[in-house]
Amino acid sequence: MATEQEPPPSGRVSRRKLLGLGAAGAAVLGAGAVAARPLMNEPPPGAVAPANEPPGVGAAASAANEPQGAHAAPYPFYGEHQAGIVTPAQDRLHFVAFDVTTGERAELVELLQEWTAAAARLTQGREAGSFGAVGGAPEAAPDDTGEALGLPASGLTLTVGFGTSLFDGRFGLSGKRPAAMSDLPKFPGEQLIPEISGGDLCVQACAHDPQVAVHAIRNLARIGFGKVSVRWSQLGFGRTSSTSRAQATPRNLMGFKDGTNNLKLEDADLLREQLWAGAGDGSPWMTGGSYLVTRKIRMTIETWDRTSLAEQEQIFGRDKGVGAPLGRKAEFDPLDFAAKGPDGEPYIRADAHVRLAHPTSHGNAHLLRRGYNFVDGSDGLGRLDAGLFFIAYQRDPRRQFVPVQMSLARKDPLNEYIKHVSSGLFACPPGVRDAGDYWGRTLFEG
Repeated sequence: MATEQEPPPSGRVSRRKLLGLGAAGAAVLGAGAVAARPLMNEPPPGAVAPANEPPGVGAAASAANEPQGAHAAPYPFYGEHQAGIVTPAQDRLHFVAFDVTTGERAELVELLQEWTAAAARLTQGREAGSFGAVGGAPEAAPDDTGEALGLPASGLTLTVGFGTSLFDGRFGLSGKRPAAMSDLPKFPGEQLIPEISGGDLCVQACAHDPQVAVHAIRNLARIGFGKVSVRWSQLGFGRTSSTSRAQATPRNLMGFKDGTNNLKLEDADLLREQLWAGAGDGSPWMTGGSYLVTRKIRMTIETWDRTSLAEQEQIFGRDKGVGAPLGRKAEFDPLDFAAKGPDGEPYIRADAHVRLAHPTSHGNAHLLRRGYNFVDGSDGLGRLDAGLFFIAYQRDPRRQFVPVQMSLARKDPLNEYIKHVSSGLFACPPGVRDAGDYWGRTLFEG
């Protein structure tokens, strides 16, 4: 990201800048200190997408055909929907959940405005603030932490969500909690750790370069100092689903192709039906948004690795090599649950993962998955602390994620090798339309 030295805009001095300068820097305040809000009127060049065209479609869609390297072009920040949902899935993730520490609604709104301004810049390969990492007063803390200097945008997207706890009454939002955000039930077998679950706010940073993703989250956390604190975060590598037909299907840490039948950005009719919240859903402020469920799923890798290939394939219901449904030849061959083998038994048994999760088993419920592999070191007993950070977007978790996961939790033989240790439910509002808009405006001003 190239260093910028822009002339300071007129306007008030931000609290963050005052804290950074301190008494020794008071003399340079006359040169002007950068507040984040004026940057709302400074859109990055070429960032505006047509309001009816989701990010990842049109001009940005060409990136889906590019190698998943560090030189991907920027995705549009402005649009009807937030980027990072149907955008062709990037290879790296830094996901963070925040607790809001301020009790003032006005301060929370101001933070969302500052975050939006910074995100508009960061996603276009620019620094988080006008003075950047080295262009400001020597006595002041920089406007950017600097570890992404010289790096391109790398396909960075930033997606924000509001957790169920944000609607607890602190900010006058209890009457605006969507019905679709009913608390998730307790699923059989889950072993959730409260400290790495939930959160008032979340930010999903996806990019082709891990340093770019980490840099973005680090700078949003820095901007939020005194108003939010990090509750938990998760790094991910190796996307475990494709969100465009231009992408190859990736593999999870069990070695199987993952997300073959995922919703794709090309499925316009299904996206309207299954992904985007509608005006008639009961929460007008969420129109054009989507609901996000996260689950950290720990895999007992060592036990899985000692399981026979035949058993692994029976558990999933797919061939491990090409990803074809059992009894078929190619990955995208239709699933035929009635097909039987030479022994007269179904190729895909009744409790196979693909059968239990299939839309035909749940009233045509689809999910748009954007999960990632993770390895968080070892657990001290010589076992990898590894697995899948599951991310799924949908129109209504009550009708989509909940029935699918309940079926899997009760019947899936894969449960012998996995356990759910973290969970989150977030309402991701519609996209930022232009430079005068901000994340969550429809909630706070609607």
